[in-house]
Amino acid sequence: MRQLAAALGKGVEKQGNQVDLFDGIKDSSSKLTIYQYVVVGADSVSTFGGKLPEQVNTFLASAGVVSGKKCFAFVPTSSFGSAKALARLMKTMEGEGMFLKNSEIIRSAEEAEEIGRRLHVS
Repeated sequence: MRQLAAALGKGVEKQGNQVDLFDGIKDSSSKLTIYQYVVVGADSVSTFGGKLPEQVNTFLASAGVVSGKKCFAFVPTSSFGSAKALARLMKTMEGEGMFLKNSEIIRSAEEAEEIGRRLHVS
């Protein structure tokens, strides 16, 4: 997950944007209020069900003002459940009032960087 997030950030930086990476588990007290655009990625914690870690909900609920933020959701490719995990992540983000502009299931760091180059974060 960290590798995909870093590659995605690298692509966004190539557009001339500043990128800060947070780990929602390790950086649980971080606030997202000051950011214009927020990218959220999560690994599925179940093989078939696409269940997300509870920390995703907890982090977003305590991350400051996220309602109305433009955002992008992503999950890494897994054998099963990626589409369901992405749908759950999107629902969680929308439940916090975030404005979902795009979402992806990402297969590799190279693909993540390319997606980052194409994101319209302004």
